[in-house]
Amino acid sequence: MSITNIDHYAIRTLKLRETKEFYVLLGLADGQRPDFPFPGHWLYTDTSAVVHLVGIDPEDPSGLEEYLGAVDVAELNGSGSVDHLAFRANNPEGLIKKLKAADTPYKERKVPDLDLYQLFVEDPNGITVELNYFNSKN
Repeated sequence: MSITNIDHYAIRTLKLRETKEFYVLLGLADGQRPDFPFPGHWLYTDTSAVVHLVGIDPEDPSGLEEYLGAVDVAELNGSGSVDHLAFRANNPEGLIKKLKAADTPYKERKVPDLDLYQLFVEDPNGITVELNYFNSKN
């Protein structure tokens, strides 16, 4: 398994509009995003979506909770708002083999509208790490 570069970071927020406007003010562009079952925005530098905003609908958080899991919204301040870090990688089969050998739990996902296979693992500090495999056979 080889990590090639950081892909994006995700912010989970109740302040979706304000957060989007802040990053657009900094120079990122609001762009295309897959049809996820929760609100959000992907903010781009040229062709790379480097910030993913994950909106929380307080009236119906079910789509988000099913997709990424539930969080205590009272803890969404400062670095507690950072939902996960993502890396581009290759050879998902090699990593899965290592994770199984180390008895490390992981989750798999295919992203709607993209040819993207993902693995999610938690580090020892409870930080979610997303590994993105574009154009993968998985």
